[in-house]
Amino acid sequence: VQPVESGGGMVQAGGSLRLSCAPSERTPRTFPVGWFRQTPGKEREFVAAISWSGGTTGVAESVKDRFTISRDNTDNTVHLQMSGLKPEDTAVYYCAFVTTNIRGSYYSNEHDYDSWGQGTQVTVSS
Repeated sequence: VQPVESGGGMVQAGGSLRLSCAPSERTPRTFPVGWFRQTPGKEREFVAAISWSGGTTGVAESVKDRFTISRDNTDNTVHLQMSGLKPEDTAVYYCAFVTTNIRGSYYSNEHDYDSWGQGTQVTVSS
């Protein structure tokens, strides 16, 4: 099962976007989910993550007052609500799952994730 991202696009500074991440096929399993982003020439960085139940979440300091992560386990979808977007938020945003050895909390280390989506581009113009 792989994550599939949607909702990327172009927006002006100060605007909002909502990214969504869902499994590539129907599954009764729920996974811890993380969002990461990457710009050319830079390391991939953690943005936000949520536990399999939705009970715990983590958000990077750089976006914590602007981004919110949530999940709806009725349709197995995780959302990343981004508001107050800045040009420096421009990146490819990746959704990832932890599918093995799952614990109850969220994961902020990209090396814990074993299934990655293709990414969705977010571009914020000034």
